[in-house]
Amino acid sequence: MIDNHFGLHSDEPATRPVRILIESSEYWLRNNGDLAMLEVTIARLRRRWPDAQIGVLTDVPLLLRAYHPTAKGITVLSTDPWAEPTVAEDFFAALGPHIVGPIALGMVRFRVWFPQKARGLRRRLERLVRARLPSEQTVEAPVSASEAAARRPVHPGSAAAVEKASLLLVLGGGYITDSDAAQAHRVFTLIEHACDHGVPVAMVGQGLGPLDDPLLQKRAAEVMPRVDFVSLRENLRGPAILERAGVPDDRTLVTGDDAIELAYTECDTGPGTDIGVCLRLAAYAPVSEIARNTVRRVVQAVATEYSSTLVPLIIAEYRSQDRRSTLPIVRGADSVAEPPPRYTSPGQLVEQVSRCRVLVTGAYHLAVFALSRGIPVVALSSTRYYDDKFRGLEDMFGGGVTLLHLDDPALGSKLADATRASWQQADEVRGRLRARAREQIRLGHMAFEHVFALAERARVENH
Repeated sequence: MIDNHFGLHSDEPATRPVRILIESSEYWLRNNGDLAMLEVTIARLRRRWPDAQIGVLTDVPLLLRAYHPTAKGITVLSTDPWAEPTVAEDFFAALGPHIVGPIALGMVRFRVWFPQKARGLRRRLERLVRARLPSEQTVEAPVSASEAAARRPVHPGSAAAVEKASLLLVLGGGYITDSDAAQAHRVFTLIEHACDHGVPVAMVGQGLGPLDDPLLQKRAAEVMPRVDFVSLRENLRGPAILERAGVPDDRTLVTGDDAIELAYTECDTGPGTDIGVCLRLAAYAPVSEIARNTVRRVVQAVATEYSSTLVPLIIAEYRSQDRRSTLPIVRGADSVAEPPPRYTSPGQLVEQVSRCRVLVTGAYHLAVFALSRGIPVVALSSTRYYDDKFRGLEDMFGGGVTLLHLDDPALGSKLADATRASWQQADEVRGRLRARAREQIRLGHMAFEHVFALAERARVENH
């Protein structure tokens, strides 16, 4: 529910340039779901302000420019974050992600690996000294990872960038959660810094929780009520978390995921004939070898039954995360499509999804893409975190998702039944899913009207 206190339309003069700083949550730009949300966000901002300065916090500014030539990549260590791009930056931006990506990530890895080796050597020396001189050491109470993350200050580049911004825009994601405490604390600290310097803050497309960590709850209660506007991508968990944190109802809106706008098209070509597959395997999404083998056996059997091609789909490219877990699932099947190339665009990935009649996935944003196109989803989860993601998505689309647990002893039969049922119901559910996608896009535009108003008001007041 939204109040009118945002002042959506203002006749006051506003001559100060609009400068939007985006916290994108994924600094290596290797997640196609996050890239989809970023693409939609930049397009919306550009339609409103063609000449605005748009900065994106990232570890790979050259790759950011390759994806979005009109935006500026800002690192946490930038000394002049809003400086005009150099000739070299413009040159690399023109080459495109396929060429720039390996170069940019190679540079990041070089910076990361060598300091880590140095720190590792220093830690070993410190342990040796403590072992030799135990009586001279001061015993300190152990500090949890969450406590350590909460104590980290804002990096200088981020601080300088936000202090000169018209608005801090915190992009949607599932990082305000216990399983990503370091990122959650980093974002809370950045928001706090912006508020302390009078910079308005909007959070859009957020997927909140689970949030049971007492320190994260405390930080949420300190910081979130200071945020000027929050839009959520689901209605099952997020509103209660905001209420517990003390965020007023009149500053919130449930919209759905912003990536829906990228995936949805007005032209409906009808259901595809293939079965899309992605298995997410990570520390926050563990999958046993038995479950992996079960998924492989079932999806290949069902694909053979329907004379269908299996389409491996990749969302998380960081350290080849989804590739390493998904490609073995389709290997040896009767008919397999080529996996998407690295540094593919989110739009190209959506086109691969659109050829499917059914999607079997452990990756949330692939489900967003499929449902937006009217394609039913069989969702695979091994954690409460993913349970919440997929159930929230099912609620927003009014169905279209069958959630299965990867540790279920009956996974094989349930997966086979769910995939067959989704195949058979694909024509029936298509129109309803696409209608729900249109409604969420409308709500997303409504949310961004409040974002626009905040930035306009800030540049008038600070002129």
